[in-house]
Amino acid sequence: MQRLAMIGLGRMGMNMTKRLLAGGIEVVAHNRTPAKVEEAAAAGAIGAFSLDEVVANLAPPRVVWLMLPAGEPTEQMIGELAGRLQLGDIVVDGGNTLYTDDLRRADLLARHGIHYLDVGVSGGVWGRKIGYCLMIGGEEELVEELQPVFAALAPPGGFLYCGPVGAGHFVKMVHNGIEYGMMQAYGEGFALLEASPYGQQLDFARLAHLWNQGSVIRSWLLELLEIAFAKSPRLDDLTGWVDDSGEGRWTVQQGVELGVPLPVISAALFARFQSRLPDGFGNRVLAALRREFGGHPVKSKARRS
Repeated sequence: MQRLAMIGLGRMGMNMTKRLLAGGIEVVAHNRTPAKVEEAAAAGAIGAFSLDEVVANLAPPRVVWLMLPAGEPTEQMIGELAGRLQLGDIVVDGGNTLYTDDLRRADLLARHGIHYLDVGVSGGVWGRKIGYCLMIGGEEELVEELQPVFAALAPPGGFLYCGPVGAGHFVKMVHNGIEYGMMQAYGEGFALLEASPYGQQLDFARLAHLWNQGSVIRSWLLELLEIAFAKSPRLDDLTGWVDDSGEGRWTVQQGVELGVPLPVISAALFARFQSRLPDGFGNRVLAALRREFGGHPVKSKARRS
């Protein structure tokens, strides 16, 4: 039976651990928060409260899968693992890492004789039940070696070797950029419907369901919209603040560097920025200009007494 370590037991890492266990893969679970380790152990994992315990519970060649936040947390962990793992061991980074970081980290680990795979993981909180889409970069021969692990995590046909180091995270980055554009299109379409003379009569949950029955815009995102509208028909429980995890930014930056036009993805990214500025300075500049050159009316803020 294959065994690996899962380091990082957040929403993704914990659910992936539980799916691996259900698929017959033994998991050594580690997290900086002991309560998460205890939760994973209660689900059947081998709890490890330190990196030394992680290494001690794995037989060579060891496989260590990281599901940590991009940037410094992953950087620090890889540095610590480089001093503990041995020749032939494998580190898999399944977080949302910038692909250029993969190139540098793979080189660092290679100096210690340690292999590196970058795996873009998509599936969110539904992945435990449905399975995770896996986009894999690194040494191709390692994919066959870890095939039982990928098969346990993914639905049928749900993992793909994409190319050398960095390819997995690059493909995942573009995947997330496309996701931004699709989400923005749905958001704008439903906003137009809501503002129309028919908006108050439309049942958006039923409409989202309808559009998933053979229409050309059917998708899993529409399924999720149906669920969201069923919970709150006009989404009155939410504000319009839309955050971003960074991959949309990286996608747009790559478009600039490679000279590839990305007007839809770029607009979707900037719309997210705009969502966080309900009274943005730029819009106040526009209002002031319209007032000055055309005498157009403006909405003034109430003055403080």
